[in-house]
This record gives sequence, structure tokens and C-alpha cells, in this order.
Amino acid sequence: MMPADNHTFFSPVTYILTGILGMEESHVWISIPFCLMYFVTFFGNSLLLFIILTERSLHEPMYIFVSMLAAADLLLSTTAVPKMLAVFWFGAGEISFAACLTQMFFIHVTFLSESAILLAMAFDRYVAVCDPLRYTAVLTKSVIGKIGLAVVTRSFCVIFPIIFLVKQLKFCRTNLLPHNYCDYMAIARLACNDITVNFWYGVATAILVIGLDSVLIALSYGLLLRAVFQLPSKDARLKALRTCSSHLCVILMFYTPVFFLIFAYRFLHIIPDFILILLANFYVLIPPMLNPIVYGVTTKEILKRVINVFYRWCRGSSLLS
Repeated sequence: MMPADNHTFFSPVTYILTGILGMEESHVWISIPFCLMYFVTFFGNSLLLFIILTERSLHEPMYIFVSMLAAADLLLSTTAVPKMLAVFWFGAGEISFAACLTQMFFIHVTFLSESAILLAMAFDRYVAVCDPLRYTAVLTKSVIGKIGLAVVTRSFCVIFPIIFLVKQLKFCRTNLLPHNYCDYMAIARLACNDITVNFWYGVATAILVIGLDSVLIALSYGLLLRAVFQLPSKDARLKALRTCSSHLCVILMFYTPVFFLIFAYRFLHIIPDFILILLANFYVLIPPMLNPIVYGVTTKEILKRVINVFYRWCRGSSLLS
């Protein structure tokens, strides 16, 4: 994290994204699953948003939070993946400094927003199971709107200082960015001046914000499970657990690659760069792709609407032909 001395500093006008270091010859092949995952992400989350927005019966707190997560998934993947594919397919890695900062900002803001949305969804499930009679009174549209505003505000306030931290860096070695999108730590590691503050701000953000969210989610589910196993009938217990199964799957898919990445950055000097880049790609690609699949398959109300949409589409296509 300490710089080399006696270098001529410069302010980069552009960066060149190199892709995944050590795997340049495989970029075209890597792009195939990346492209397929982005297609599934875009189609699945768009369909999920369409169904929730157009079906009045789904205008309930749980589904509103699911639509927030779907919108965040769309923003996260669309901010990162098209540029990745341009790098893989055309070697179009050039990106202006301002565009790079913008991409970095939106990726990290959206990522923190998703963590906060998952926390809000855990609270939603806790109220639904532990205090069902007051569910609609507690989670009113006004409260949900305030939660949404708090999600965006917190993410913005945490990530905004990163812009200034990056602008304070002095670059002297190269403008080649060893990544396939603009990641905060990848940019900071190019600097020649001391990046201790940058490094520990990133670590503190991950531990305090992501860690706090995950602890609160674990606490809410601990209380929820205690309440579930105190229910008198087996059928009631199973029904309560089924309402939480999809959310638990989404939580695991979101936090698993994140904690692996945090752990990997802790051992930055002994883990190959391509492993760090792949781990950073996983949280941009995999949760946004799997979230709509999980909710579509495990949530009966959403699955029924999805089947109806495809039925109407197939029927309309057959009538036109």
C-alpha cells in the first residue's frame, strides 16, 4: 500500500480496462456465459418488475421490496456487464476518467442498496410471521417509501466520499486498469501515493455496512425462527418457513461471494489477480441472475402470474400466425 518514490505524477484522462489478467486468450469464451447471464438477468428482472407493477394483487409490502431488489439488480448488471462484453468482444477497454468514476459509483451504490433492501425484506418477513395482525399497519406505503429513501440515502452517503478519495490519488505508472469494470480497489492500486486511507475506508465500509446488515438479518431470522418453532401446529410452521425460503436463498447468494471477496482482499498479496477479478464479477453477475429465478419458482403468486403472461403471449403468437 506504500508508493514508490521519485515518480512523475499525472492525472489520467482515460483508463484502459484490460479484462481478466492471465486469461486474455479466453476472453471470447468467458464472454459467452457472461452474455447469457446478463440476458437472463435483464429478461428475468424486467418480467418480475412488469408482473409486480401490473398486478394490483401484488401491491403488497413483500412484493414491493422484491420489485426494489429487481430494479437494483437491473441497474447493477447494466452498469457493469455491457462494458465487460465490449472489452471481451472488441477489446474496447478505453473509458474516460469521469465515466470510470461514474460506473464505479453506481456499481457500489447499487450494491450497498441491495444489502439494505435485503435487510428491509428480513424485517418484512419478521413482522409477517411474528406479528401478522399488525403487518399492514406497520408496513404502510408511507413506511415503505421512507425505507426506500433511507436505502438510497445511506448508500449515497457511504459511497460518495470514495469519489474524493480517488480524485486525491496520484498516478505515475500506467493507465492500464487490470479489471473488466471500474472497481474502487483496482483503481486505488494503480496509485503511486499512499493508499492506506483508501484501503481502510473500503474495508471499513465492507465490514461496518455489509457486516452490520448481515448481523441484523441473522438476528431477525433468529427471532423469526424462534417464533416459528413455537407455533402449535406443524402445518403452520411449514407455511411460515415456506414464506421465508426464497428470501433466505437470495441472502445466501448475495453475501457468499461478498464475504469471499472481502476475505480475498485481506490476503491481497498471495491471491492471484484473476481470482480477485472473478470474485468481483460474481457479485455483479450471479445474484442479479438468480434472484428473479428464485422468486419466480418459490413464490406461488409470482409463478402463477409468470405462467399467465407466457400463456397469453403464446396464445397471441398463435393467433397472429
